Amino acid sequence: MGSRLFLAVLLCVLFAFTGCSGSTHRKGYNRMAGSSRVMKKVEIGYTFSGDASFYGKGFDGKKTASGEIFDKDDFTCAHRTLPFGTKLKVVRVKTGASVVVRVNDRGPYVKKRVLDLSEAAGKVLGFDKAGHGQVTATVIE
Repeated sequence: MGSRLFLAVLLCVLFAFTGCSGSTHRKGYNRMAGSSRVMKKVEIGYTFSGDASFYGKGFDGKKTASGEIFDKDDFTCAHRTLPFGTKLKVVRVKTGASVVVRVNDRGPYVKKRVLDLSEAAGKVLGFDKAGHGQVTATVIE
């Protein structure tokens, strides 16, 4: 009788903990961005601001989250939730320099950053010297 009780308790405990294990990835969520829901649609004119940076070295030729191959010389960017293919006009607040980019990856992975730009886009905004800076981005397509 004792071994049956022990087995029953053990099975109950194991069953109770199965809900706590496994993947935290849910349909409609982006694992890389925590629990942020990936937008299905975004309105033209939607604007956001914050710190942006650029990436290129070490990523060139590798697959992006959208499935395309990253090219540091293309005008692309990573955003946590905007749909792939969204086009943004990104303006550096400090200088007024601007560039048009297309979302093809997820990120950035540094807290409080809103965009990771390709190396080519980052250079247009002067990030190759500063590393990062404040931007305003507007959905244009």
